Amino acid sequence: MLTPKGYLFLSLNAVRTLSIIALLLVFSSNIFILVEDIKAVKAGSSTLTSTNSSGQTETFECDYFDNSTVPNQPAGVFWAVVNRLFIIVTSIVLILSEIGWPDRFFENYLPILGHKFGVGILGTIQWITAASILSHHVDDFPLVAGFFLFVVGCFNIIIGLIFRDSVKDKRSTLTFRLSKNQGLPISAPKVLVTANSSIFGNEKGAGGPLVRSDTSGSSYSNETGQFHKAQQFGAGYGFARQGEKQAAHAGYMVTRPVDSLPRYHPRPPTSVESDADDEDERPERPVRI
Repeated sequence: MLTPKGYLFLSLNAVRTLSIIALLLVFSSNIFILVEDIKAVKAGSSTLTSTNSSGQTETFECDYFDNSTVPNQPAGVFWAVVNRLFIIVTSIVLILSEIGWPDRFFENYLPILGHKFGVGILGTIQWITAASILSHHVDDFPLVAGFFLFVVGCFNIIIGLIFRDSVKDKRSTLTFRLSKNQGLPISAPKVLVTANSSIFGNEKGAGGPLVRSDTSGSSYSNETGQFHKAQQFGAGYGFARQGEKQAAHAGYMVTRPVDSLPRYHPRPPTSVESDADDEDERPERPVRI
């Protein structure tokens, strides 16, 4: 029996699958339209000839090339081809965004399609692409693909408004597998250092039980002197720039501790106090009577 989180996981991935299918249909249909437009331009039939009732032949200039989406205007062929190529490239980028690969490319160059953002902007781009296709007279195959993409875009916009930037975590396969295991954290825990007494110890030097747990799930206890290693779910990033970036991405901030001295550290004597101490330590001279 699936939990509500499981049904949500399946629903989000179903919309994700439909989105990829719709983008694949748009990709293939625009290649089909591009080929048909090139054939129509090569035929060069942008005029219409008709015969009136008196038997005279009249020639009309058409706004589009016959059986194509290419406008009969200066540079109309160029912009028609650029429009189809733009839709094809957009479809490829959106498919890669839905797959989530390569993640580093989207994080650096297209962050609105990366992991930190939701699918609302994805649905908006699908709307614009579908409107660009449906604004021309096309055949049945591109027509169906455009309507399908527009409907999927509506679903993505609604999902993006509801779940916002957490939708890609909720539909992630790795996150769902980790959440099924009880007691296993989904994200890396913070580093905790706890002690029953002062961190510097008391006057006798006896410190309390110190427990430290790092981000990989390991823990150390100074009571037993044992190091317990837990299961690691990813490679470490060290303490350099990559480690700081990953910590900041997870919501943890690394701050420099405030400089302080332990309680048992003596206060450095001043010059006046040192002179007074020297006078007190001098032996008293005997007084002659």
